[in-house]
Amino acid sequence: MANNAGSDAFVFDDVFTVVAVDKDGKKFDRVSRIAGQSHNNDMKLTLDINTDLLTLSKDADFSLALATTLNPDADKSGAAASGGWRADLQSGLADDWEYVMYGKVYKFDEGTGDEVTAYVSFGGLLMALTGSYRHISRVTVGEYIYLLIRH
Repeated sequence: MANNAGSDAFVFDDVFTVVAVDKDGKKFDRVSRIAGQSHNNDMKLTLDINTDLLTLSKDADFSLALATTLNPDADKSGAAASGGWRADLQSGLADDWEYVMYGKVYKFDEGTGDEVTAYVSFGGLLMALTGSYRHISRVTVGEYIYLLIRH
């Protein structure tokens, strides 16, 4: 995690290694689908990224976090202490990250054992995060969430 400011806002964070880029072929000009494996929590990631804003190549390491707010002064519900949703647009957690997307958790699938997959749509760019439920237990269906990446 970047720092302690806003740590209550983080619902997941880990370091990933890119294991594949567009393994099923490139479908769109400015979008790549990356597959990643986490270093700490044995999580698998499939993520669409806008390649005009961020390029990740095979074997690259990057930090990924999911947060309920970008406002370090927000309470646990993600609501800003003052300023409402506009406070997220001010300086905050996003300043420490290279790539930020905002989207909605639309599905949560149970796999085998304690393995689950959380699905998030970021305006058509999709993410699937698979692994032990205990690592993504704070991610809930219907919730709006920020994805933050730096490498």
